[in-house]
Amino acid sequence: MRALVVDHSAPNRLALATVPDPEPGPDQVLVRVAAVSLNYGELPTSEGVPAGTIPGWDAAGVVERAAASGRGPKPGDRVVTFAPNAGAGWAELRAVSVDELAVLPDEVSFEQAASLPVAAVTALRALRAANVRPGHRVAVTGASGGVGRFAVQLAHLAGAEVYALVGSPERGEGLVEIGADHVATGADGIDAPVDVVLDNVGGPLLGDILGRTAEHGVVISIGATSGEPTVLAPYQLIAGLVTLIGFRMGAGLGDDLAYVVRLVAEGRLQAPVDWRGSWEKADEAVTALRARRIRGKAVLTVG
Repeated sequence: MRALVVDHSAPNRLALATVPDPEPGPDQVLVRVAAVSLNYGELPTSEGVPAGTIPGWDAAGVVERAAASGRGPKPGDRVVTFAPNAGAGWAELRAVSVDELAVLPDEVSFEQAASLPVAAVTALRALRAANVRPGHRVAVTGASGGVGRFAVQLAHLAGAEVYALVGSPERGEGLVEIGADHVATGADGIDAPVDVVLDNVGGPLLGDILGRTAEHGVVISIGATSGEPTVLAPYQLIAGLVTLIGFRMGAGLGDDLAYVVRLVAEGRLQAPVDWRGSWEKADEAVTALRARRIRGKAVLTVG
């Protein structure tokens, strides 16, 4: 089969190559991949990632071989899948656990589905960890990115008043239409104390927004795309007045994937696919993602 593999001599350290087909374990299905999405965290950035590694957490396609255990979907079923660590999703075939997938209804395309696992489930689980309820004020930093756009929508669906923080006015375009009540380029745009912060940016913005968090508010630290340190004011976290929680999505995505897939099928959740193209153009997509020219998700079609 063909796959996008780590090649340290290639642009963005990725190149198409021929590799052996995967061999599914007893509780894994073999999927013929149709589309994959890109996430910052899986892009190879150093020599520390072994050459030949197949990255890829998110992939959607058709089940080619059912799990030997008898669990999970049957051949011909359309599915969206996730796998942690190296992932091996950027390939024509993927072996994936039956606990890390959901069956797709006809209303959801492969491209839409491929955008969901990491970004949508991260947003969903972060909001759940913060116990977001109707009437809460929720601030989302990095709201123009993949996780951010899903967080804005899911917080709105939960009945929250949503503050979407973005890097520039241009990156804020379209956020009101999907559920943001306020769009701002910095913490100064928060005009009332927020109950929950979903932070994808870190750095000085996180320090600023902590000063605009309500007493007993919750800050979920998802990412740190700014690459800068966060400086806290004296006593900013004293006596639990604000709780700062480091967050990781975890595994076992099956049920949560099925939930967000259903929301997409019902038209209640938009899959924010901003860049589409063949995996032959993976270098172009990765360059655009790293340059922050993509609002939402970049999706590659396979084959």
